[in-house]
Amino acid sequence: MAEKFSPQLMRGSLDLMLLSILAEEPKYGYLMQQRLREVSGDMVDLQAGTLYPILHRLENEKLVKSRWDDTSGRRRKWYSLTSAGRKRLAQQARQWNDYAECIRQLIAPILSADPKPA
Repeated sequence: MAEKFSPQLMRGSLDLMLLSILAEEPKYGYLMQQRLREVSGDMVDLQAGTLYPILHRLENEKLVKSRWDDTSGRRRKWYSLTSAGRKRLAQQARQWNDYAECIRQLIAPILSADPKPA
């Protein structure tokens, strides 16, 4: 199994990850954590202590909104994207796609190089 992504590598993409997950449908915290693990092949394991401060900041920035619901028998805070959140997601997705392509071009020679004998 591959090593989990480093926190330093993920730090700049956590907003994008969470906005992408919420673009699918509204979710509460545990569902977001579960979905991130699922789509990343267990490479992203976002702890609650990291997740909720980000969600609160995104809510303060009006990119997500929340509502409390207890119809399942347990009170949960559900998060969904706002129209501003969808715009930000589209903008960040384009930027990250361009950034990833730049990195791919930079590291392609390294990844395709034959290992040199020691």
